Amino acid sequence: MFKKFNPKAKKRLSQFLRATAEKLESNSETRSESPSPPQPNSRRRRKPTAKKQKQRTKSLRLPVLLANFSSRFKALSQGVFRHYRPRFWFLMGTGVALGGGAIALGAGAYYIESGLPDSVDEILTYTRPGTITIEAADGTILQEIGPVTHEKLKIWQIPDRVSKAFIASEDRRFQEHQGVDFLGIARAIVTNLQAGRVVEGGSTITQQLARITFLNQERNVGRKFKEMRLAKKIEEDFDKEQILERYLNLVYLGSGAYGIADAAWVYFSKPVGELTLAEAATLAGIVPAPSVYSPLDNPKAAKERRNQVLRKMQAQGLITAQEAEAAIASPLEVKQGKLKRLERKAPYFTEYIQKELPKYVSPEVLKAGGIVVETTLNPRWQRHAEETIERTVERYGKWQRFEQAAIVAIDPRNGQIKAMVGGTDFGKNEFNRVTQAKRQPGSTFKTFVYTTAIAAGFSPNRRFPDAEYVVDGYKPENYGDRYSGAQVSMRNAISDSLNVVAVRVLVEVGWNPIIKIAQKMGIESKLFPTYSLALGASEVNLLELTSAYGTLANRGVRQPPYGISRILDRRGRVIYQANFKAQEAIDPDTAAIVTWMLRGVVDGGTGVAAQIGRAVAGKTGTSDKARDLWFVGYIPQLVTGVWLGNDNNQATWGQSSTAAATWRQFMLEAAEDIPSESFPDLPSRIEGRQGTIKAEPIKPRRSYYNYTTATNPDGERVGAVGEASVPRRRRRLRRDRSTATYVRPERKVYRPRRSRSGYSRRVAPAPVNRAPEPAPAAPKPTTAPAVPPPASTFTPPAPPASRKD
Repeated sequence: MFKKFNPKAKKRLSQFLRATAEKLESNSETRSESPSPPQPNSRRRRKPTAKKQKQRTKSLRLPVLLANFSSRFKALSQGVFRHYRPRFWFLMGTGVALGGGAIALGAGAYYIESGLPDSVDEILTYTRPGTITIEAADGTILQEIGPVTHEKLKIWQIPDRVSKAFIASEDRRFQEHQGVDFLGIARAIVTNLQAGRVVEGGSTITQQLARITFLNQERNVGRKFKEMRLAKKIEEDFDKEQILERYLNLVYLGSGAYGIADAAWVYFSKPVGELTLAEAATLAGIVPAPSVYSPLDNPKAAKERRNQVLRKMQAQGLITAQEAEAAIASPLEVKQGKLKRLERKAPYFTEYIQKELPKYVSPEVLKAGGIVVETTLNPRWQRHAEETIERTVERYGKWQRFEQAAIVAIDPRNGQIKAMVGGTDFGKNEFNRVTQAKRQPGSTFKTFVYTTAIAAGFSPNRRFPDAEYVVDGYKPENYGDRYSGAQVSMRNAISDSLNVVAVRVLVEVGWNPIIKIAQKMGIESKLFPTYSLALGASEVNLLELTSAYGTLANRGVRQPPYGISRILDRRGRVIYQANFKAQEAIDPDTAAIVTWMLRGVVDGGTGVAAQIGRAVAGKTGTSDKARDLWFVGYIPQLVTGVWLGNDNNQATWGQSSTAAATWRQFMLEAAEDIPSESFPDLPSRIEGRQGTIKAEPIKPRRSYYNYTTATNPDGERVGAVGEASVPRRRRRLRRDRSTATYVRPERKVYRPRRSRSGYSRRVAPAPVNRAPEPAPAAPKPTTAPAVPPPASTFTPPAPPASRKD
């Protein structure tokens, strides 16, 4: 403790302490021997007890003891330091070093072990951060986002010359070491010292795999020790072939290529199996510095590096001298190819999937990436759907004046989307007409009107007059303004797509029940309670409309449509599994009756163009001025919806029969994978059924029919309801500008008019008693026939010469 002071200071301090102690001791003795006499007018002090006297003596002797101890310690320390000073400091330094080293090693080991994963199984399922892979139902890759390895190979798919090239270049003792090659590290140190720069690395292939999978590219001692420890664990759990396979699939080889399969395509436009020895050596030489040895960016450096790898292979006995010389003498031929991971299949569908992802995973998971999205898409059906849409627009779009088309196919039993095409050219316009476009469904919405009526207990044979009908000022019109004036059953009305009957049924059932049933079946868009609702005035999109028809195909059970079946994180763990609950929207009997009614549409109504040789149910639809052409149909295992039209809502010259023909083209291909299955049988009782819902009839302020009347040659009145009727075509008045009056135009020769689904059905008049007349000469045909040819040879008719606005 006195080492800090010089000798003079030590001496002065000792003298001061000794003098202070002597002075205190003398004062205490003087007080004890001659006590001071008592002062006048003061209290006499008591004599201190023996205990207090003893305590005071001890307190006064403490400085003396300290001074004595300091002098003795000084003498002792000088003697010890004089005889044992070198040995003392050596032993103390050694102990401190050993203790500090042990503490440092323990702390380092704890730091390394605490930063390592519990298992190294992730190397089998590893995907890089910031990546998203979207797969079809059969595992086909639809889209890859971020630094993804597109093509992953098994070890038996990799040629032996490729594996040997990478082993010779990166880890010559790969088969001998247990994860860390200490001889290789020493050899690399010597080589780098001789070269004066880093020319060879000491990391093994196993260490590189550990760094790719678990670590980053930081260069520090801690990361190196972690890498070595992980390599040992990987070698303990996996064999050499598994390690080499994963390494060759994950190693980065420049130009955006991850793995040898991607690199072979990028640099040589060929698969790995077709690589030559020189090309394999070129890829192996890229690993140390992809930006330096890329044959695309620096051919000269790449060739020199290739030759080094070939010489290493020869020195290690992996190839002969003749093979090495021939490969070295060969020119470096590069044929650049486009990265396959940049290719995109089913773009409208994959874009829809990306927009759905935030509903099922958190933003943090999406940002971290490395996820794999397994979808429900059928790749073969998707390709055929794209070809069908392209063919339809190319063949019919020009003369029917529509530029866009969309199609979607759904499995009604589980809601899985099997095909989706949202337009004709995703590169020019990414707008998805399946999910984003809301259009008027036209007559396809009548299905929900009749479904509600059946659920309310109406018989499909219940009849309504087919005549001009006005309700609260709203006047629906049949297509072509044609009315038979007869009583028509609901089944025939939906088959012929009669507008007035659909509106009349809506009045009998009510707005609210129809809207509720449509929403339960799958319509999510807002529906407005108007009389025109029966004719599809409220806008919907194709996906929800098709899904709602799927409820009928699934016997009244609603299955929400979806495209994502599972989502896996970067470690292969399932973080989302589709599990949508089915819900009964309508009773099975109602679904069976409506399906039977819709089968009549395809068998002999407006949808005959959709016949495919098996039982089909569906409905055509055309909005005002044919702006939208629809057909939605189904078999028990698949429901498909088709839309044709223009993005600017411009009127077309098309017909819904074109949409039905497009549906048929797709379903003929898809049905090859689906066994034929019958629809459910009709319930035993159709008439007088008890409804499962309650109708809420509308009470119009004013409604009336305007029946067609005519007389036959015998003077009998025909055309009234319940009597024989004749078809009537309402002609509008034409204004004569010269007289400012309205006159009726001359009656022209009858020509078949297009119905909303593409065909007009002329109702033949009932036979009347009159004399036979000579048959008039057949008029010269000017348009396509009114009755379509058989479904197998059906082509949509040509556009008419004129049309009604």
